Amino acid sequence: MRIEGILIAGLLVVAGGVAARAEPTEIVIHVLAKDAKFVGTGIGGARITMRDADSGEILAEGLTAGESGNTSKIMADGHARRDTLSDDKSAKFTATVDLRRPRRITVTAMGPLNGGNVTASSTQWVLPGKSVNGGDGWVLELPGFVISLVDPLPANVDLGGRPANIPLKAKITMQCGCPITPGGLWDSNKLQLAAMLEDGAKIYPAAALTYAGQPSTFAGELVIAAPGNYTVDVYAYDPSNGNTGLAKFPLLVK
Repeated sequence: MRIEGILIAGLLVVAGGVAARAEPTEIVIHVLAKDAKFVGTGIGGARITMRDADSGEILAEGLTAGESGNTSKIMADGHARRDTLSDDKSAKFTATVDLRRPRRITVTAMGPLNGGNVTASSTQWVLPGKSVNGGDGWVLELPGFVISLVDPLPANVDLGGRPANIPLKAKITMQCGCPITPGGLWDSNKLQLAAMLEDGAKIYPAAALTYAGQPSTFAGELVIAAPGNYTVDVYAYDPSNGNTGLAKFPLLVK
């Protein structure tokens, strides 16, 4: 009888629908550039949006802030299982969310804000009071490269009846802002760096960009023989892991 009484009491508690109190739950987000370091303040940070995956409700949003991290720790070969790559200064975004029930949460990172337009997303369950902050917390990998022009393209080009050579000088870094140099830790000799023209549906052959003597700076030129409303695509590609970045710039040729 005593056992039955306990069971009945338990059923009554469940049936009574006692509302759970919201429990503060900390979530720490790190954004790691593919094959590089953390995306932090030096490159504008990554914009973080945290949503309920089922309802779409925004739970938190903001920017990662801090440093890109310890180069030797992050880039060393042979990390052991559960090695922590971040430290107290490493860029991150931290939010404390009040949860009354388990929620399926999606985190999206977009950036870096100083020149990037790439997003990465991840979804997982989060339990009330069970923080996601151990080790590196919740890590998203952001692929790509940051690409900008050192010198702007001309507003328009007048061919005057003969082909024109358009010089290009671009700054290309990893998504963390880390420098690319020949023979460096991020070795430009192992990357394909180039520019090509688009004209509507037509794409022209790419012209290689070569090291211009300063870290992350590469130069080349495009030859244009016909008028058109072109787009100049400057890209970086790493054949070892498929990492790809591209930036587009308009060019009017008369």
